[in-house]
Amino acid sequence: MTEYPVRLFASDAEIRRVGAGLLARTLPKSEWTHEAHLAACAWLLLERPDIVPETDLPDIIRNYNVAVGGVNDDSQGYHHTLTLLYIGGVRNFLGEERGAGLARIVNALLLSQIGDRNWPLTLYSRDRLFSVEARHGWLGPDRAEP
Repeated sequence: MTEYPVRLFASDAEIRRVGAGLLARTLPKSEWTHEAHLAACAWLLLERPDIVPETDLPDIIRNYNVAVGGVNDDSQGYHHTLTLLYIGGVRNFLGEERGAGLARIVNALLLSQIGDRNWPLTLYSRDRLFSVEARHGWLGPDRAEP
């Protein structure tokens, strides 16, 4: 398995720029990294009460993908199970995290178990997680409960 260094955020403003770029569909595709996904989710949960991630984020991500030249199909683009899993994980993490500073909170999230790129594979078999069914709809874990 390839190890990727965690890219931390230098400021609250950097996270807000990522979140706003996602919503406006102006964030460069190259910046839509694993860390950006989690940072945007945390920002939405912490600072955008007008957006309900569980219901709004699927279309936000699908529309962003198309706007930057991507597609949402059986093998690429939006992944429903991963999206809902991470929303729940980020929501749980934020419930435990207290203190000031968006960047500090997001960086702590990125360095946590939930922030690890392989966290979903502690809960799901690879075949189940990367199935067409999991991409298009919610599938519960088959290895452990989150």
